[in-house]
Amino acid sequence: MSSDTETESIGAHLVDFSQYDSTFFIQKMDSADILYLPQQKEAKMVGQYLLGDAIGEGSYGKVKEGFDSDTLQRVAIKIMKTKKLRKIPGGEENVKREISLLKRLKHNNIVKLLEVLYNDEKQKMYVVLEYCAGQLQTIIDKAPEKKLPLSQIQHYLIQLVEGVGYLHSKSVIHRDIKPQNLLIAVDGTLKISDFGVADELDMFSPSDICGASAGTPAYQPPEIASGKDEFSGTKVDVWSIGVTFYHMLTGKYPFEGENVYTLYENIANSPLVIPTEFDSLITSLLAGMLNKDPDSRMSINDLANHPWLRITIPKSLNEIPIYNACVYKSSDFLNSESVISDTTVIPYLRKIFPDMKSAVEKPTLAVIPDMNEDDTNGEYTLTTSESKDERLHSGILSYESIAVSKRIKSFITEVAIPRKATARRSFKT
Repeated sequence: MSSDTETESIGAHLVDFSQYDSTFFIQKMDSADILYLPQQKEAKMVGQYLLGDAIGEGSYGKVKEGFDSDTLQRVAIKIMKTKKLRKIPGGEENVKREISLLKRLKHNNIVKLLEVLYNDEKQKMYVVLEYCAGQLQTIIDKAPEKKLPLSQIQHYLIQLVEGVGYLHSKSVIHRDIKPQNLLIAVDGTLKISDFGVADELDMFSPSDICGASAGTPAYQPPEIASGKDEFSGTKVDVWSIGVTFYHMLTGKYPFEGENVYTLYENIANSPLVIPTEFDSLITSLLAGMLNKDPDSRMSINDLANHPWLRITIPKSLNEIPIYNACVYKSSDFLNSESVISDTTVIPYLRKIFPDMKSAVEKPTLAVIPDMNEDDTNGEYTLTTSESKDERLHSGILSYESIAVSKRIKSFITEVAIPRKATARRSFKT
């Protein structure tokens, strides 16, 4: 074989250099013949949870998707380093406040805390929450001109009012209501999240006065923008709901400014301008929530009883879905390349258990609320009595007509995945 032929032969194949002693072996290759293979990530467990990829990041840490090997449920896991929290002013206090509140708040429109784990060796905290598909802000950003259809706005506003009403009934002021802190589950349920700056009032006090401002400037009311030391906490939340409502309707904010100083000046002193395109009910709703006088501003009960929240608005065909699709197109589960989903744990499951598809029939990323364990055959069977048209609860990674064997679960949790250092459980629902 000629030298040129040998070069072409080497260039046509991926060479495994691991078989050679790198000290003595040097292979000259053309850059066009080099195939870069990124290093594959190893699957890792924290407690009973298989970690997926990061799905969000904030000032306190990152959020990863997780898979509960006990319940076969998707979860969201906030991962925070305690050392970093101590460096952020109020960081530790805010996280402890949020965990304390979520432990006792139980409502369909409040994000559910499932568990809190600590890794003392790595000084990490893992806050396990129910999985949501995305933020309300993400849906707004996807809409044409960032304006949502009225039917979708009403659907979200009703749930937001119910959730905030529940908080106020428990003497909790959120203080940072905005689309970025409103999560949307797979079934369209709105979940209020991020209670880091929330204020818990004395439940026996008739007053709802708060004495410290917090939250995002664009969503702050005139009493905070003008620098008042004390203000009604419940009316602050109502104003923030009004700004969120205005933002869903128009894609803009009722008051804007080039910087925080001009923004606060406009919030405090500029008149509210409501677009003339809105009907009288929407106009009265906006005017009531965005009344600059907190004493005249709507209460959360006034808002809940407003006629616009009680009328029937035909469902628009232009509603923006949180998922474009969430169903597997093929029965070839983990090896299928036609999966339409953002489920980041799937590649890890495919890697550690490539033959897992043999235990699954007609897989989908639907959500099935009832999961029963059949002890006679050692399998989990997921069933549902709901029709296809009914909304399904979010979070469960499930399949149509399936039986996921305990052997698979045991393989995932005990054999295939290296566990991280033992996590100490602090709280579990």
